[in-house]
Amino acid sequence: MKAGTIFSVLVMIMAWSIVAGMWSPFPSGENLLRGQAAGSTPALPQDPYVKERAAGADTVPRITTKFHVDPWWPKPMPNDWVFGSLIGVCVDSKEHVFVVQEVNEAAAPWQGNKYGPPVLEFDPAGTLVNSWGDMKSLPAGLSTCHVDYQDNLWIGGAEDAIVQKYSHDGKLLLTIGAKEKFDTSDGTAKGNALNSSQTLLNKPIDMLVDPANGDVYVADGEGNHRVAVFDRSGKFLRQIGRQATKEEAEKFVGGAFTNFVDHLALSKDGLLYVAERDGKRVQVFDKMGNFKMNISVPRRRKELAEKVYHRREVTLAPNIPDKSEVFAILLSRDPAQKYVYVGTPEGLIWTVERQTGKLVSAFGQKGYGAGEIRISSLAINAKGDIFIVAENRGIQKFRAVGED
Repeated sequence: MKAGTIFSVLVMIMAWSIVAGMWSPFPSGENLLRGQAAGSTPALPQDPYVKERAAGADTVPRITTKFHVDPWWPKPMPNDWVFGSLIGVCVDSKEHVFVVQEVNEAAAPWQGNKYGPPVLEFDPAGTLVNSWGDMKSLPAGLSTCHVDYQDNLWIGGAEDAIVQKYSHDGKLLLTIGAKEKFDTSDGTAKGNALNSSQTLLNKPIDMLVDPANGDVYVADGEGNHRVAVFDRSGKFLRQIGRQATKEEAEKFVGGAFTNFVDHLALSKDGLLYVAERDGKRVQVFDKMGNFKMNISVPRRRKELAEKVYHRREVTLAPNIPDKSEVFAILLSRDPAQKYVYVGTPEGLIWTVERQTGKLVSAFGQKGYGAGEIRISSLAINAKGDIFIVAENRGIQKFRAVGED
C-alpha cells in the first residue's frame, strides 16, 4: 500500500475515534472539554507542595491541608458582567452567597463588559441566581453585609452613616441612623466623634442580628469607637465600648477601642466577638457588654513587625509590634463553634480556639493569584467553606477539606 494511502487511512481512523469518544489527543486528566462538561465540577487535587511552601515561613505555613481554594467558583456571570469593588459577603439559610459591591454605573470596566448590580446572589454551585440594587438608592460607601435569621439582608453605609435592612429580594424594610447626619460635634463626617448618640451613627462598618430576640448590633466603627445595640424596630438599647487612650490600647484594656471597630460575630452561647483593627485583637463580651477576654494573633514575619498600614483618619496608633492587625472574624460552624477564624492584612487566616484563645493553625499568603488572600470581608457556610472578598481582588471560595 502506498505511503500516501496509509497516511490517509490513519487520519480517517483518528478522526472517527475522536468523534466516537474512543480516543483523545489530550493526556488523561487534562481534557478540558471533558473536565468541564455541563454540570460537572472538576475535582481539586491535593497540593503537592504543602511542606515546601510552609518551610519558607517564619512562624506559620502559607498554605493549608484544611482549606483548598476552589478555582471554579463562582461560575461566569451572564450578560458579560464582571465584578466591581467587592465590599461584603454573607450567606443565607439556603447556603446562597450574597456579594455586595460598589460599582460605577456610568463607566464600563473595559470594552465588551459591564459591571453587575451592587447586590449579587449566587447559589451553592456558584451560579448567579438573582441581582438587584443601584448605587443611587443603596447606602453610600458600602461596608459589609449580614443575612439575619429571617433571610433579610442588612447593608451598612459608612459614607452616609446608616444601616439598612432589605428583604431577600431587595425591598427596603428599615433604616437605622439618618442619612448624611453623623454622631459628631458638627453633624458632619469631618466633625469630632461623640460616641454617644442614640439616633445617629458615625461611619458604621458591620452589623449582625441576634436570632434570639432580633436585637441589632452595629460596629459603629470607623468614625465612632463603639458597638451600638438597637431592638428589632431600630430603637436604641445600649452601647458597648468607648474610645481608648494610647496607653489603654497598648495594655489591651477591655472595652476600650482604638480607631476601627471592624467586624462582629455572635456565638450561640451569647458571646459577642469584636474585631478591633488597630488594637490588634478581638475583644469578647457578653450581650450586655461585660468584657470577657482578648484574642490576638502574631505577625507572620519578624522583619515586618514595625511596618505601618497607612489609612485615612488614623489618629491613634498604639505601639504593639508583635501582634497583627485584625481585618475580619468568623465563627466555625460545628455545633460547639469551637474555633474563631481571624483574618489579617498579611493574607493569613488563623484558626483559634474560641474558649481559650489558643492558636491552632494558620494558612494563606497575601497576593492576587488563586489561593492568595486579600481581605475586605469573610463569610462561612454550613459546610465550613470560607468565602473571602476584597475591593481589589474579587471573591474566592476556600473549600473545607479537613478538620483543624
